[in-house]
Amino acid sequence: MSHKIPELTMQGVSSPKKLGLTQKRFAEAFIFMLAIFLSASVAWSSDIELSEDSTLEGILRRGKIEIGMETGFMPFEMVDKRSGIRQKQISHGGVRRGSTRNVNIIGFDIDMGIEMAKELGVKPVFVDTFWPSIIPALKLGRFDIIFGGMSVTEERKKEVDFADPFMTIGQTVLLNIKHRGKILSYKDLNSASFKVASKPGTTGEQSVMKYIPQCKYISYDTEEEGARAVLEGDVDAFVYDFPYNAVFMTMYGKEKLVFLDKPFTEEPIAWAIRKNDPEFMKFLNDFLKKIKSDGRFDRIYKKWFEDSSWHPYVR
Repeated sequence: MSHKIPELTMQGVSSPKKLGLTQKRFAEAFIFMLAIFLSASVAWSSDIELSEDSTLEGILRRGKIEIGMETGFMPFEMVDKRSGIRQKQISHGGVRRGSTRNVNIIGFDIDMGIEMAKELGVKPVFVDTFWPSIIPALKLGRFDIIFGGMSVTEERKKEVDFADPFMTIGQTVLLNIKHRGKILSYKDLNSASFKVASKPGTTGEQSVMKYIPQCKYISYDTEEEGARAVLEGDVDAFVYDFPYNAVFMTMYGKEKLVFLDKPFTEEPIAWAIRKNDPEFMKFLNDFLKKIKSDGRFDRIYKKWFEDSSWHPYVR
């Protein structure tokens, strides 16, 4: 923005020499006021540029919202087996699933993303990303927002900003059936004689390190690999979020697993965005309030957390 400096006119001054001090003070005062005006104009211009660079403005300009998550976290985001592709065939790391014809993703987060996109009048695009690198990918601009049931932690708050939590979950334990009646709590696993699995970059892994540090920890790249390792007896236990373990137990655990279903942590989960984006944050919090008040949130929750009719279609 350019500003035209007004010309100084000294009408009625008969002698510059006679009024030199007054003229000098007037000029100094004018320059001082002009500096304030220009500084204010620069600040105003910076605010406008920040608004134009906001994530929300970019979403509206592109006509799509790109949502980062990692496929396989039941019941949040899952590959529909009817699409002809198994989860193990998915290559993580930035594949845009929404535009791939032969892949169909279903789940709580998918329905939430569709509703969010409708609210904005844009198209939802789901970006499948390896979980340990999902925050760096967000910061690099690979997508606009993180879904995936991310727990709000103090460590993550240093890297991203969280919207208001929409749910609270906690860590639970899947046990191999051979431990039925012997291991009654996660505390009983705090021994080097037990192999305990979880997934890297998750609060499940952090909980193992914090609460049962004496166990032999084994990391698996996906939830399914970790849970199946318990099923097959390769490890003694799998520590992970209640929703995933509850679904896996229902689908595969009958007479094969023991589910210690009382969470031993309490973790709010929320959408995560790049830091210092107040416009996008306001939209997210307003959107969450709206879908909770109009019944959409409860409908989607019941569909994926209380109804089991979708179980046969995912892996």
